[in-house]
Amino acid sequence: MTRAFQLIPTVVRRARISTSTSTRNLASCTSSSQFIGGVVQSGRMSSRTMFDGSSSSSASRYSRMTRFMSQTTDESPATTLSDERKAELESKIKDKGDVIRKMKDEGLSKDELAPHVAELLALKAELDPSSVPPPKKKKKQQQQKQKQPTAKASKQKQQTEDAESDYITPRAENYSKWYNDIIRVCSLAETSPVRGCMVIKPWGMSLWDRVRNDLDARIQDHGAENAYFPLLIPKSFLSKEAEHVDGFAKECAVVTHHRLTADPEGKGLIADPDAELEDPLIIRPTSETMIWNMFKKWIVSHRDLPLKVNQWANVMRWEMRTRPFLRTSEFLWQEGHTAHATAEGAIQDSKDMLDQYADMCEKLLAIPVVKGAKSPSERFAGAEETYTIEALMQNGWALQSGTSHFLGQSFGKAFDVTFQDAEGKMQDVWGTSWGVSTRLIGALIMTHSDDAGLVLPPRVAPVQVVVVPIPAKKNDEEGKKALNDALDKLVADLKGAGLRVKVDDRDYVRNGAKYFEWERKGVPLRIELGPRDVEKGACVFKTRVGSEGKETVALGDVSVRATKVLDSLQEYLLDTAKERLVGGMNMMATYDQMKEALEADEASEYDGPGLYLVPWKCDAVNEEKIKEECKATVRCYPTDVNEAGMAEGKKCFYSGEDATHMALFGRAF
Repeated sequence: MTRAFQLIPTVVRRARISTSTSTRNLASCTSSSQFIGGVVQSGRMSSRTMFDGSSSSSASRYSRMTRFMSQTTDESPATTLSDERKAELESKIKDKGDVIRKMKDEGLSKDELAPHVAELLALKAELDPSSVPPPKKKKKQQQQKQKQPTAKASKQKQQTEDAESDYITPRAENYSKWYNDIIRVCSLAETSPVRGCMVIKPWGMSLWDRVRNDLDARIQDHGAENAYFPLLIPKSFLSKEAEHVDGFAKECAVVTHHRLTADPEGKGLIADPDAELEDPLIIRPTSETMIWNMFKKWIVSHRDLPLKVNQWANVMRWEMRTRPFLRTSEFLWQEGHTAHATAEGAIQDSKDMLDQYADMCEKLLAIPVVKGAKSPSERFAGAEETYTIEALMQNGWALQSGTSHFLGQSFGKAFDVTFQDAEGKMQDVWGTSWGVSTRLIGALIMTHSDDAGLVLPPRVAPVQVVVVPIPAKKNDEEGKKALNDALDKLVADLKGAGLRVKVDDRDYVRNGAKYFEWERKGVPLRIELGPRDVEKGACVFKTRVGSEGKETVALGDVSVRATKVLDSLQEYLLDTAKERLVGGMNMMATYDQMKEALEADEASEYDGPGLYLVPWKCDAVNEEKIKEECKATVRCYPTDVNEAGMAEGKKCFYSGEDATHMALFGRAF
């Protein structure tokens, strides 16, 4: 309707029809809204075409409408209204049309305009009943049938527009949508044709590469060696460890046939009935079963222990509700698996690796975390103890960012992995497993980014410094040479200082657009260099966050100053995140206070109530009740406060019984 309203006044002005027989009709067309009834009446343009504006160009609409006006003389039926009533109706139609036009100019919605348009059509119907024909029952039924596909098409159109838009929803408006917008606009990832799986784009993959490189060095220092194990695991393997299979059964993707064949009915391809597998294969949700099957072959005596292996791989855990990076059916991770002669050795290994994860998060990603142990109901399937690092996102929700598991002897016994000790006795081995995944990219986004786009700590940024040269004038050859020489030296100095540098010299993109693009992608430092800067022997620094203004820096000091600025920015982001973590930790609240704050808290809400550190008696039944009542879970039993005995002498905030732990409760992704 909007497009029709905008077009018709132009048509009326251009038509300039003044025949006496059409005067009455044109008198009711002084506003755009008044002409629509005539269009519906004439039959030369369907109401559907006019109102959705979707079936023809402006030129063709203009042609048909002028053709209508030239032929309308003999089409309007005679009327029995008195001249006074006609004049009154024409005046009211004109006034109502003016009102509608003014309301449209003020930006009122179609729903708000609807009653006024209905009143206008009623006046026009009285003046000329044939101008507004009654709707036919059949058409109405057809319109009802069309409602559902139209709504679906509208939703698809909105999704397409969202996918193509570069708009970032403010966090305060909808935190969840802000997160998805950041991922889309900053080219980190996008959805794939496979439900629940994502395509990680180069900028997003480069972030994971930085995490992988840093962590791989730590893993090897820890004494683990990289290996690779099959993607497919026999179903019979998964069944050997009862708790393990129960924990993953609902998430497993299963391969049942080893080939396809043409459908006899000609409907494409089907699984070949003659190619069904005797033992179906599971696409790995994790690799404990496959690796412990191999450990049986590799471990004979105590001299083979400890045995530590790690693999970088993808895994599949079927998810019904997904979020990019945070929860997808397929994701990338590393999984370490170790075997030990003693329980003490295995427990220490799992704790040491958790320390490495926490240190990596803080030093590389500038994300402070809480280290602790999971409650029994939150442990990894088949583990005797699960240790975790929990990070606090900007909306007050927790994100499990890495885990390490003490497996006890469960997998060793399930796969009959034994060793001969120093005294010649056969013993069962003790195991661990530990891992982090691409969830860390989600944590990185939600910890630091803002409404303007991605914010990256310098140590993890794929590009730490982007240099934007400002070209010399077209005929200034001397200026061009001086600029190029200064640019080459500046880049060499920065790379010599170990910095990752990108020169954006695209001549088809304006400088302002370049600034906007690199700021959105989170590059920590931008350096601008133009002919005037070269003459002054200087350049201009602009950081992504931490400072609103620009800084002029001598060309000879660029590498030293850039290194210092980036180090300061890394520290600034870590300090800001630490302040958020401390500020978001509610101490010693009552259960009613926590419940009131969390039961209505949603992921889309920005700056939520945060986490709750409370005295707690470990009880799986009460834990489940709390989850049902306010959706909060025990994120962990924080290591530091529990080792300090903070729970001693306190009563559980839920049951009133003696507390066994200090527990960290909260909503979580």
